[in-house]
Formats: sequence, structure tokens, C-alpha cells
Amino acid sequence: MNQRPDTSADTRTDTGTRAGATAVTVQQVARPDGFPTADLFRFVEGRLPAPSRGTALVENVYWSVDPYHREMMDGAFALNAPLEGRTIGRVIESRAPELPEGALLLHRHGWRTHAVLRPDEARLLPSHEGVPLSAHLGILGGTGLTAYVALTRIAQLQAGQDVFVSAAAGGVGTATARIGRLLGAGRLIGSAGSPAKVAHLTEHVGYDIAFDYHDGPVVDALRAAAPDGVHRTVDNVGGEHLEAAIAASRDHARIAWVGAIAQYHAAEPPPAPRNLFDLVGRSIRLEGFLVRDYPHLQQELYDFAVPHIQSGRLPLDATLVTGFDQIVNAFLGMLRGENLGKMIVGAAQPTALR
Repeated sequence: MNQRPDTSADTRTDTGTRAGATAVTVQQVARPDGFPTADLFRFVEGRLPAPSRGTALVENVYWSVDPYHREMMDGAFALNAPLEGRTIGRVIESRAPELPEGALLLHRHGWRTHAVLRPDEARLLPSHEGVPLSAHLGILGGTGLTAYVALTRIAQLQAGQDVFVSAAAGGVGTATARIGRLLGAGRLIGSAGSPAKVAHLTEHVGYDIAFDYHDGPVVDALRAAAPDGVHRTVDNVGGEHLEAAIAASRDHARIAWVGAIAQYHAAEPPPAPRNLFDLVGRSIRLEGFLVRDYPHLQQELYDFAVPHIQSGRLPLDATLVTGFDQIVNAFLGMLRGENLGKMIVGAAQPTALR
């Protein structure tokens, strides 16, 4: 994959004329059996759609590929139809006053180069000086909002409390560390899937200690990393990681359960943690949540994060893959753990990534 640091601050496109213009969508053609492969997808080219009254034609310029897409491949995604996902686009033709031409939008009609949207299907993006547009798919988007909700609402992190984060080198994992540090967290402990990622977490992201979960039982690694236990956990994995988090939790600890990557490719879901009753014995609170239930906190996230981005205290952890034709490779690479931070796909046109 063609990867480079994400330093873009704006997006401009040259749409040309409608005559002869085409649009491309990505469709899923079959259900996966275990880890998905590229032959489960196809790129379909067609005529550029025209907006009807009350809609706007949007040219997409940034696409998010996320772990939840793998779960949707098992049934939620319709076969032989365009897929969906968080996307940033620019309005290039409008018949809706609420969506003026040139406006930048966040919407969910992703995995395609163009989309026709109603105003209720998109959100106008604010412009923040010095903040790259792609940040709205990372720290200012669903990824960052997930970490923010996990820490402030579910885990209710207090200054000085120690935090364990699973899948710590991914988008949510890096955002959790960055936001947690700004909120005054104590020791940050993370798990990752390779020695290189472990080093990245401690040398660049701000984790105090990290371990490779391939090196042995997670419960042993976490116990060694946090012999006095942890106050808060943000779990993105489930399975063995969740069991280890429960074992390492102090009395009255809180666990924010974000996802269950461990079961996405498994023929059978991993067994439930064998120590669930410890939640009762030690008054531990385990709570799962979906970020889509917290859109009312979006402005609060902006108010918190944007000044820190502008000051440099909140770095943007992202792997940017260039070219819409690479979106399937980027998705599969994200599932294999090839990204550091949020995996984002950007349009290939040089002028679109200025």
C-alpha cells in the first residue's frame, strides 16, 4: 500500500464536465468464511449520478475503513450493492439549499467515489485553522468520539487513575491514550500485536508500558504490567483480553467495552470470560456502548480536542492510503493490523490532498 503521513489541511477537486463522467462503487459479492479476501469485493463503474430536487451530488475525498465493517460483511451489508462507511465529501452539484456547492460534508455513503445525499444524510463540517480535514474521520470523528465517550461517560476516568487499553495501536486505542493523557490519566497500559507496535506505543503514543499479546497469556502479561491492578479499561478486543481486564481490575473499577475484534474472523465466538462473577465480588462495572448513541457530544469533543490539536498537544495518529482503488487493500490491511492509528483512504488526485 502507498502510505504517507497525513499532513493535508484542505481538499479541492476538479470535477470537470458531467459529459462522460463516471462514478465507481465497491460492492460485496459473497459472504466471508473466516478472514475476508479481496475476491469478495468488486469495483463497479457507472454513470455519474445526477441530484434530484432536495439532494446534492457529493464527490468523496476521504474514506474510513473500520473494524465494524468486517462484522457487517456477515449479513448487514447487502450483496451486490454499494457498501457504506464514514466518508468526507465535497458538494459539486446541489439542488438542496442546505447543502451548498463547495461545502464539505461527513456522511455514511462511503465505499464509492460519488454519492447523492439528502440534507438529513449528511453533516456540514466546521473548518478549524490548522486542523487537517481527514481528522474528521480520526480524532474528531467516530474514532475520537468513541475514545472520548469511553473515557468520560462510560469509564468516568478520574485524574491519576491507571488505564488498560486493548488493541492500543489502532485508531481507538491511540485516541484513547492521547485523550486519556490530556484528562490526567495515571499509568497507561496497552496491548498490541507486534514488537514494533509495542515500541511505537511507548516511544510515540504516550503509553507507559505495552506488551505483545502473542508472547503468552494476556492475563499474565497484564498482571506483570499492572501488579497493583487498573482502575479503568477500554476494551476493543473481547475474549481473552476482556477476561484479563476483569482479572486485573481493582475494586469498583469500570470497563468500557467498545468492540470484540477477537470474534470477527472466528468460526465460533470465543467463550465468555470465565471470571464474570468477579464483577459482582469486586463491584466492577462492565458497560458496552455504541458511539452512534452519542452524537450530542460531538460539539463537546470539538471544544475539547481542537485547541489541543492546534497547540500540538494532541497529535493525529493516522495511516493514510492514497487512491480509492486501494480501499479494499486498506480495509484488509487494517484487519491484519498494518495500520498505526486510524486507517484512512484519500483520493489519488494530488490537488485533492493539498
